[in-house]
Amino acid sequence: MTPSSPYGPPRPPEPRSASQGVRPAFVRMHRRRRRSMLLGLLVLATAIGVTVSRGGEPSVEPPATTQGGMGHGGGVAAHPAPTGYPSVGAGRFTAADGETSVHGTDGPLHRYRVVVERGAGQDAEVFAATVDEVLADPRSWIASDELRVQRVADARAADFTIYLATPVTSERMCAEGGLTTERYTSCRLPGQVIINLARWMEAVPDYGASLDTYRTYVINHEVGHEFGEEHEACPGPGEPAPVMQQQTYGLQGCVANAWPYLDGRRYAGDIVP
Repeated sequence: MTPSSPYGPPRPPEPRSASQGVRPAFVRMHRRRRRSMLLGLLVLATAIGVTVSRGGEPSVEPPATTQGGMGHGGGVAAHPAPTGYPSVGAGRFTAADGETSVHGTDGPLHRYRVVVERGAGQDAEVFAATVDEVLADPRSWIASDELRVQRVADARAADFTIYLATPVTSERMCAEGGLTTERYTSCRLPGQVIINLARWMEAVPDYGASLDTYRTYVINHEVGHEFGEEHEACPGPGEPAPVMQQQTYGLQGCVANAWPYLDGRRYAGDIVP
């Protein structure tokens, strides 16, 4: 279909007759009409642009450099658009209600709060129940007998907060701490454990384990950073991947593993510089 001009059909040639005596008035009228139509189109375009920017995905310019540190970073190739979950939410969060009992036998008590981004399509109570189950497991960080954990609802009582955030929101949050996630990975900033909804829903390609295993891994990994743990390397082909290995970027020959303690002992690899 041939697009029509916004100004109407082409104007016929100017007649060369006595009617040219009224041509200046006709031209002025036509120019005023064209200016009015241009103004109307500009106003319409501006209104549409505002609607899209408010209701759709805002443009986010990623930082020019990639940084890792206590969160995640690294050159990640372009990834397919998400399916089955939103890429951007409200940017505001709903906290899970209530609190758990204290888990762990000794050491300082670390109180955490769990929140979910509004518009992410996830229930805060359900997400919190998964987090609670992971952190209370005897294979998790409490196995050290050097720390205890408890979920609380009051932000003033929490030592750190665990967020479930859409890719766009998680990227913005991580970028505030200088971390580049390219809307793909999760990260940790001081007092903030930020779980990317995309990874929560999809895990990563070729992980070789269930989605539940990946979810357990990402909670233990990012909370491990909050407890002062650093990145670790795969000990060797076929060995379990340390939970502090960046398993999201690949297992490097190791086998997926979600727990920091195996058979009651801390399982770790060499620290990655």
